Amino acid sequence: MTFSHARPITFVLAAMALVAFAPHASAETSTLKMKFVYDGDAPAQEAIDVTRDVAFCGKHNLKDETLIVDPSTKAIQNVVVYVYTRGSNLPPQSPRNATHVLANDKCRFEPRIVVAQTGDSLKITNPDEVGHNANLNFFRNAAQNLMIPSAQEKVVALEQAEPAPIPVDCNIHPWMRAYVVVLEHPFAAVSDAAGEITIEGLPAGEELTFRVYHEKGKIDEVTVDGKDEDWRRSRFEVTLAPGITDMGTIAVPADAFD
Repeated sequence: MTFSHARPITFVLAAMALVAFAPHASAETSTLKMKFVYDGDAPAQEAIDVTRDVAFCGKHNLKDETLIVDPSTKAIQNVVVYVYTRGSNLPPQSPRNATHVLANDKCRFEPRIVVAQTGDSLKITNPDEVGHNANLNFFRNAAQNLMIPSAQEKVVALEQAEPAPIPVDCNIHPWMRAYVVVLEHPFAAVSDAAGEITIEGLPAGEELTFRVYHEKGKIDEVTVDGKDEDWRRSRFEVTLAPGITDMGTIAVPADAFD
């Protein structure tokens, strides 16, 4: 018996075999790591002078969060590092449409810094028993000055990338401040209480330009694993290896925060 479709079937099976044994064309990625430390005696956080809603806000032992340095490890918290697109060649990034929560929590903003991608949303909540407001002075997104009563929330669409971190202030409680970083991509992170930053999913084999930001000062003259470096305009370049690219410990001189 002869099958008229024998040749097409043979062709299909051969093609399937080629696909099965062909190398995968997936791009390799890199994870960038670093740790920021304060080169000097760790400064103490000063107490906030609570002048509004004293009965509620005054009982939370509020401290100035402009510069947070661990007194034992000298780790610097809230350093922002992100890919600077003007000096980098990134593949197109799909929106994540994520929602980020910024809470008015115990008369302070939590977290201090929100990192978002265009297409994301910012949900500003108020679990406090007193009213707050959130004043966002955007450059490219629509500026917002929102009243947020107790137990209520407001949602802000982040439609455009911003050229710099945007301050968020509560005009009712003048010591309250946070920042929103809105980028065209997801490659950004904020240093934690250990001073550590991890940025995942970066394209391996590429030299990328990164920008570093801290609200208190200008991070440009640093020591990277014992070697002095000049990060002009608070930018630095890294060629990313597949897997993990660990820059080690980055010491920032105390006078950078004067």
